[in-house]
Amino acid sequence: MEVQISQCSCGKETEAEKRERIIRIIEDFRGREGSLIQILHLVQGIYGYLPFEIQQLVSERMDIPVSEVYGVSTFYSFFSSQPRGEYTIRVCLGTACYVRGGAEIAKRLTQTLGVEVGGTTPDSKFSLEVMRCIGACGLAPAMMVNDKVMRQVNPDKLKQILAMCD
Repeated sequence: MEVQISQCSCGKETEAEKRERIIRIIEDFRGREGSLIQILHLVQGIYGYLPFEIQQLVSERMDIPVSEVYGVSTFYSFFSSQPRGEYTIRVCLGTACYVRGGAEIAKRLTQTLGVEVGGTTPDSKFSLEVMRCIGACGLAPAMMVNDKVMRQVNPDKLKQILAMCD
């Protein structure tokens, strides 16, 4: 089985086309126990987040309660029910990163971006999140910009990191 993971490019895909892709994904996984997380991951790749209407579609097509879909989508921090910015910044606050300044990095980012943790800048360029551990303890303090791990970050490096996103 081969599943397409690619995000739509620049919003050129219509709502009907997105919906059809989602239905195909669900059909590809039909009958496979424990596939809900994979399906939600792929669906979020199409939309960038998991709007409640799409959670309802997944529920209906998989013949599972919407409460189960909603429960999984809200339990795992990877999933979002709100649109995210073009760049999602995740600051690690695991023990090693916290001890080496992760909290100060998060604080400085809230000031620099003008948003609280969990928020998105008004221009939809950045979303700011924290994680309990990204598995890069030897590189602490660490953060991620989308899927790229930034190592040994300090508050003085933040402007340079953010400038790379232009």
